Amino acid sequence: MTKVGIISLGCPKNQVDAERMLATLDRNHYEIADCYDGVDAVIINTCGFIDAAKQEAIDNILEMAQLKEEKLVGKIIVTGCLSEVYKEEIFTEMPEVDAVAGIGAIGRIDEIIERVLKGERVCDLASKYDLPLIGERLLTTPEYWAYLKIADGCSNRCAYCAIPAIRGNYRSADFDDLIEESRQLAASGVKELILIAQDTTAYGMDLYGKLRLPELLEEICKIDGIEWIRLLYCYPDKITDELLEVMAREKKILHYIDLPLQHADDKILKAMNRHGDSALLRDVIGRIRAAMPDAVIRTTMMVGFPGEGEEEFEHLAEFVNEMEFDRLGCFSFSPQEGTPAFDMEDQVDESVKVRRGEIIMQDQLEIVTLKNEERVGNVYRVLVEDYDSYSDSYSGRTYMDAPEIDGIIRFTSEKNYNPGDFATVEVIGVNDYDLIAKDIQN
Repeated sequence: MTKVGIISLGCPKNQVDAERMLATLDRNHYEIADCYDGVDAVIINTCGFIDAAKQEAIDNILEMAQLKEEKLVGKIIVTGCLSEVYKEEIFTEMPEVDAVAGIGAIGRIDEIIERVLKGERVCDLASKYDLPLIGERLLTTPEYWAYLKIADGCSNRCAYCAIPAIRGNYRSADFDDLIEESRQLAASGVKELILIAQDTTAYGMDLYGKLRLPELLEEICKIDGIEWIRLLYCYPDKITDELLEVMAREKKILHYIDLPLQHADDKILKAMNRHGDSALLRDVIGRIRAAMPDAVIRTTMMVGFPGEGEEEFEHLAEFVNEMEFDRLGCFSFSPQEGTPAFDMEDQVDESVKVRRGEIIMQDQLEIVTLKNEERVGNVYRVLVEDYDSYSDSYSGRTYMDAPEIDGIIRFTSEKNYNPGDFATVEVIGVNDYDLIAKDIQN
């Protein structure tokens, strides 16, 4: 039996693509390896969003090339966003790579593997619009939570972002197909479903002529087995009153919203080609908190966009301190070829970007510390994920924490829990971004 390994890099959306490839391989009787030693082929599913992601992808390709030279791996197949942008360059400049497949080719990954195993060198330049939006998956997440990718591509055209060029225009998956996939995930044991897309809130507009995220959420709430529903990648200009009403009403929908804002200065927002200004951002945040007083808002901010002077940065820093976000990530502007921002005037020095990012994150640490201290004494439902025998304690997540990006809560208990169980705990302490608690169901 042919043994295949996979390395999936980048965002959860890319991870879902990898899970579809794994399902295709499993269905066609390939052996899925959990390590690379001795595999007949290895797939590197790359990210190409920013320079750091590109470098990570290249490093992984070179590492596999070295293992190939040492006869520890067989064929090397590169897929994903980097291959979509640099397919010819990878194919011509990295002779160790046996196949380069654009994102539109992942639906026939089994055919590509068969071709390279026969000695053919493959460069599959399928249209990005051939990417499957729905289909069987072999989950790489724990069995009790999974992503549901409701769309691919993006039509927002932010000045710094290469995703529309890489992934194409926004394409919503079929409504009924998503409900069926959600049912299948629930039947397999998934309790937490995390909805993702490049712009989750835009779901349905391209396909149905209207925003259908609220309706989609209501239907998923009816599925037995799904207990938590979480939203990532929501854009502020599409946070409708209907969406907030559904989130506030439906008990399965977590009062957690990921709202990537990028900046708060009007001049920079306009240069970024973001939809809305600082007044709209304040209005949206106010409406979220009015609809759900316990709402946890996560955001990302970008420092060092071209034209960001001290005044524009000060507006951003003041906004972050004023809004007191529960979760915040900050990254530096990374110029991407082919985007309007790549050769804009007034580029910001790298050292200035680093300093500004450190200021934002230091301010945010103080905000989070105060918020966490205020949570001492509160009782939360926790999705249990792990047990540490050394400290005799469990770790898990509350509704406030998305997996792999937010903090955790550690708690002690006299009861025995398994991963995927729910516990009810009381917070008794704080450790930076994490909470310390005790089980109150002993």
